[in-house]
Amino acid sequence: MKEYIFPEKVVAAKCAVDTKNLLKKQPLQIGLAEAHTTKFVDGDYVILDFGKEMCGSARILTFAGSNVKIRLRFGESLTECCSEVGGEKNATNDHALRDFTTYLQNYSDMTFANTGFRFLRVDFYGEVLIKSILAVNNIFKKKPIYQYNGKDEAIKRIFETAKRTVDLCASGEYIWDGVKRDRLVWIGDMHPETMALTTLYGRVASIEKSLDFVKEQTPLPGWMNAFPMYSMWWIIILEDYYKKTSTVSFIKKQLSYLQGLVAQMDACVKESGDLEYPLYFVDWPTHEKPDEIHGCRAINIWAARSAIAILKEFGKDTAVAENLLRKLLKIKIAPESSKQVLGLKYFTVGLTEEDKQKLVKGNAQGMSTFMSYYILKAVASFDKKKAIEMMKEFYGAMLDKGATTFWEDFDMAWVENSCRIDEFPKEGQKDIHGDFGAYCYIGFRHSLCHGWAAGVIQFIKEEC
Repeated sequence: MKEYIFPEKVVAAKCAVDTKNLLKKQPLQIGLAEAHTTKFVDGDYVILDFGKEMCGSARILTFAGSNVKIRLRFGESLTECCSEVGGEKNATNDHALRDFTTYLQNYSDMTFANTGFRFLRVDFYGEVLIKSILAVNNIFKKKPIYQYNGKDEAIKRIFETAKRTVDLCASGEYIWDGVKRDRLVWIGDMHPETMALTTLYGRVASIEKSLDFVKEQTPLPGWMNAFPMYSMWWIIILEDYYKKTSTVSFIKKQLSYLQGLVAQMDACVKESGDLEYPLYFVDWPTHEKPDEIHGCRAINIWAARSAIAILKEFGKDTAVAENLLRKLLKIKIAPESSKQVLGLKYFTVGLTEEDKQKLVKGNAQGMSTFMSYYILKAVASFDKKKAIEMMKEFYGAMLDKGATTFWEDFDMAWVENSCRIDEFPKEGQKDIHGDFGAYCYIGFRHSLCHGWAAGVIQFIKEEC
């Protein structure tokens, strides 16, 4: 669904006239006599806040101005929309052009860009009269089958923010990772999104299209998105989706590929139980660290069990999948400290008392947006009150920093002495967006609307 959103606030402007007309909700049509316009001249600029994260474009209605050059900078944070691509805190145009120059014309109604943003800065290089500047927002709309109706306001805010996150990421024909970046079907990352969407809406066509898309892009013996563990997540998603939606015809189309994939996995596990995959990956914080191999084993066990369940349901031979599972269970999953891997362990072989202590150590410290569902469910299995407390602490900290959608990653250590995303940092403060991040999401490249963070929706339904 497409929405047209007027700005809520003029954050800053260099302009000879009052900019209040830009907040006025006027008809979305240019006329020959417009009484409420804002004049900008060479060197002026305006920064607009649309109030919430958007997935889409800027629509500019220009009354007068011939071939006037402007620069548009979209930002998920206030500081990002004022950044410089190519050097300043890793500001980029990756996946979606968000910083570029273009031109305005007399009596025009033009739409620019397609990205994720909340803030927009427009710099002017000539004289122009603007009637309106709007956000064009694309968002998934379907009647929900579940809504959190509890009285806890903190949980309600978390639920609504997570819902907006996944609704934006599901606004197109496929399920994206993020609306600024990555605008791709990362199938491993899609399990939390699938949980969120099926909890909210039941059957969703774009989930099926995404599962088919990545399968068609990955003829065997390839691995989905080049990660063996992502092919395993594809199997886990299939079973989870079937349990939620009973889509028999869709699952039947996947059986032949599933059988080939299970055989391929079986060939990568030695009789001793040792793994022989070409690459190992759980998530970035555990990559190339000791707990990674334990997390990969857990995902492998989960996928083997999911494959057995699907094949048995549809009357197919489960011998290869059973053999795979038998070998995988020969070696214990024994993570040192990773809460992500401990969460995955809970879903496969259960937890020890020592594991439980590691999960709650430091409360929300060490939490992961991607792995939040698995971590919180693991904690809830022995202390539901603590799990809800950790959820509120972790997601609440993002909300306190101005989040209107949930982020690709978040570390509780970022909270101290950092600004909100709708503020410029004061002297001595850190920029919550530009000064943090890691791995492939350093600084402004960090996505502040990432669908995998919405897995918390299913946790809320099950535990709150």
